[in-house]
Amino acid sequence: MPIITSFYGIIIYIYFKNKEHNLPHFHAQYGEHEGLFDIRTLELIDGELPKNALRMAKEWGALHQDELMEIWETQNFKKLPPLE
Repeated sequence: MPIITSFYGIIIYIYFKNKEHNLPHFHAQYGEHEGLFDIRTLELIDGELPKNALRMAKEWGALHQDELMEIWETQNFKKLPPLE
């Protein structure tokens, strides 16, 4: 799994396999919890995260939304800065 970034125990990654059959999304993992976020709306579309991890993942996604869409569309992996 290509890890895009990590911060405060949250790991953000994107799978490139079968992207044509899925909504553009990224994964956020926090301990045993995992959530999938729609890149376009930043809404949680599957899974669950604790309240603070959910808030931070959405905040980070908002800061890097354009870059995430570019990564999704081109499948050119690159690391992004963490939430600070």
